[in-house]
Amino acid sequence: MAAPATPPGHHHETDYDHRRLRQWLAGEARADGVTRRRLLTLLAATTAGTALGGTRSARAVDGIVKPLPPEWFIERGTNAETRWDALRGTGHHTPNELFFVRNHTATPVLEADDWRLRLWGSGLRGTPGEDRPVEFGYDDLRALPSVTRTAFVECAGNGRSYYTTQQGEPVAGTAWTLGAIGVARWRGVRLADVLRRAGLTRNAVDVQPRGLDAEYVSGGENLGRVRRPLPLAKALDDVLLAYEMNGEPLPYDHGYPVRVLVPSWVGIASIKWVGDIEVSAQPLYSPWNTTFYRLFGSAYPEGGSPPLTRQTTKSAFELASGATFTAGRRHVLHGRSWSGAGAVTRIDVSTDGGANWRPAHLHDRPRVGSWSRWSLNWRPDAPGATHLLARATDTAGHTQPDIAVPNTQGYLFGAVVRHPVSVV
Repeated sequence: MAAPATPPGHHHETDYDHRRLRQWLAGEARADGVTRRRLLTLLAATTAGTALGGTRSARAVDGIVKPLPPEWFIERGTNAETRWDALRGTGHHTPNELFFVRNHTATPVLEADDWRLRLWGSGLRGTPGEDRPVEFGYDDLRALPSVTRTAFVECAGNGRSYYTTQQGEPVAGTAWTLGAIGVARWRGVRLADVLRRAGLTRNAVDVQPRGLDAEYVSGGENLGRVRRPLPLAKALDDVLLAYEMNGEPLPYDHGYPVRVLVPSWVGIASIKWVGDIEVSAQPLYSPWNTTFYRLFGSAYPEGGSPPLTRQTTKSAFELASGATFTAGRRHVLHGRSWSGAGAVTRIDVSTDGGANWRPAHLHDRPRVGSWSRWSLNWRPDAPGATHLLARATDTAGHTQPDIAVPNTQGYLFGAVVRHPVSVV
C-alpha cells in the first residue's frame, strides 16, 4: 500500500496555525467567544463530548425544512444523512432534495430582499469595528462576476460510527455512516472579489464568516452563532459566496440566500446562511476551531492537532447495508470515491472481505474537490455472507488504510469500510 503523501498546502497550513498559536500566547490574537482560561484548558487537554449514538429525539428534525422520506434519509437529531442506495443512478451531482443536512440548530427561513452581508474588522480600510461595516445586498452579489464550481461538502464526522463498529473505539458525536457528503454545482462570487471591494488591507490575516442560524448551546454554554476563521490565503484562493446549487437558488436547508463554499475542506468551514464576515489583522479563534474540529487523543499532542482543514480519502458503495445478491448471476457494483487532498485516480474493490482485489472502472475524469464514480462486475459463486470493500487512491499518493487513527470526537475517518452483503 502506498505511503501517504503530504497534501498540497499542508505544510503551509500547519505552519500558519503554529504561528497563530504563538501570536495568541503573546497576546496578539483574539479568541471570539472563548475566554483565555477556556482556551488554555482546551489547548492543554482533550474534550469529552457526548457518547457516540446519543442523538437527540426525532422531533429535532422538525427544524429541517425539506421532506425527509425514510427511503432517502436517516434522521440523526438535527441532521439528516443521505442513504447511499438512494444515490444510485442520480448522476455526478447530488440532487438538492437528496443532499444531506448538517445543522447545529434549526434551518432559518430567510428572505433575500432583507438579507445583507456585513464585512467588518481590523483587516479592512476604515472599518475598525462593526460600527462602520461594508454591506452587500443579495442583488449586489449577483451583479458581480459569477463563478460556477463543482465541489463536495462533507461533514468532518462523516464515517464516525466506523471508529466504533469496525475498530472498537468509543468516540463522541453523531453516528454518521458515509452519507454526510454531497456533490453539487455551485454558482456564486469569489470571496476574494468581495474582500477586495470591501477594502482588504495588507495587514489582514484571518477571515471569519458567521451564520444567521440560532445561537448554539453546548453543555449549558451559549457559544453564539456558528463561525470559524479561515486563513486569508485560503479565502483568496478558491472560496465562493454561493447563491445557487445545481442551477437553482440555494434551498433553505443548504444556506439560502448565501453560503460560504470552501472546496475540499471539512464542511464546518462552509458556513451556511452567512450574515457577516470579520476580516481581522489578528489571528482569530472560535469554539469551532478550539473545542470542536481539532483532533484530540493519545496519538495527538496534548493540546490537540491544528484545526481541521482538508478531508480524508473515502469510498462508498451505492448499496444499502445488508443488500442481497443472487449466486451465479452477474451483478454490477457501483460506488463513489473522493478525497480532500487530490483527485481520485484508482479504486480497488474486494468482494471477498479483503482476500482479493480488482481495479474498478472509473466513470468520471478525476477532478480535485469532487468524487469519482466507478463500477465493477461481480458474479458471486456460492451463497453466504461476505463484505464488500472499496479502496481509493488519489493524486497526492493517499491510499485508504485498513485502520484509521482514532480521535476522541471521531473526525476524519478514512479507513476502508467493510460493507456487509448476503448472497443467496
